[in-house]
Amino acid sequence: MKILAIETSCDETACAVVEDGRRVLCSAIFSQIPDHRLYGGVVPEIASRAHCEQIVAVTSSALEEAGITLPELDAVAVTYAPGLVGALLVGVSFAKGLCITLNKPLIPVHHIRGHIAACYLAHPALKPPFLCLVVSGGHSHILEVRNYTDFKVVGKTRDDAAGEAFDKAARVLGLPYPGGVEMDKLAATSATGKYRLPNPKVEGHPFDLSFSGLKTAVVNLAHNAEQKGEELDKAALAADFSERVADMLSSRLFVAAAQLGYKTVACAGGVSANSQLRDRLERDAAAAGLSLYLPPLHLCVDNAAMIGAQAFYEYRAGNVADYSLNAVASLGIDGVE
Repeated sequence: MKILAIETSCDETACAVVEDGRRVLCSAIFSQIPDHRLYGGVVPEIASRAHCEQIVAVTSSALEEAGITLPELDAVAVTYAPGLVGALLVGVSFAKGLCITLNKPLIPVHHIRGHIAACYLAHPALKPPFLCLVVSGGHSHILEVRNYTDFKVVGKTRDDAAGEAFDKAARVLGLPYPGGVEMDKLAATSATGKYRLPNPKVEGHPFDLSFSGLKTAVVNLAHNAEQKGEELDKAALAADFSERVADMLSSRLFVAAAQLGYKTVACAGGVSANSQLRDRLERDAAAAGLSLYLPPLHLCVDNAAMIGAQAFYEYRAGNVADYSLNAVASLGIDGVE
């Protein structure tokens, strides 16, 4: 089954063709980073307009790469939630137009489910059930992947997502957008241990996360140094911040795995590209004797291939939409707002 997948949830216009949920025939991405860097973050209106301008060209490029014509497709899939509602609407509207024209099934895909499916593309042996950490600019979840379309949230952030915390800390340190990538580069140039940072916990909820206090600690360190006329060791602070985030994420994932009895764990989402987090997960998995699955870096970022992968399993489960499908800015992985 060949599925054309479209992803426009934030600042990447992406299209891919995926066969049977595991084989990527093509994947095209247009990144809007240069458009948003001037503003230090994603501007929703600019993102929506850029999607409108690029979606036809990106789709044409993907189809040309795959050597496939539109009538040869079996279905069209699209990210419908969560994300920037204007950006999502571009993809949803375009996908519906294709389905009407081609008389093909329309498959709605939840963005977080797509991130998890990125691991299927990279690791053919990976099958549910397993425990997955999903960390990105807008999400930080520990999820039970019971089967390909059945998920249970066992832990999540109570405030900022991990990626959001990275971006905000990077801005305080004067680093350009996207901050998470720049923080990772800067952290790699310094040893850890210079700055003592808090380790926030949510009382009574051992798998939940909170990054707001950690972000505030970085802000306070930067402001105090400025007020005292002292030089802030930005590289050391980036290293200590990255180490703390990695510790918070990995420790909760493996405690949850132990308590829930999972022998297989995975990590997905944009922050799963962070080098300190990947190193920490690999060390903790080896120490616990668990199997760990990480997507390659090109599948960590938002892409349409992961949407096409998940769409195959959604279709098999009967999750097909009609033309009333709408974009939803905020929606849980279980479909509850």
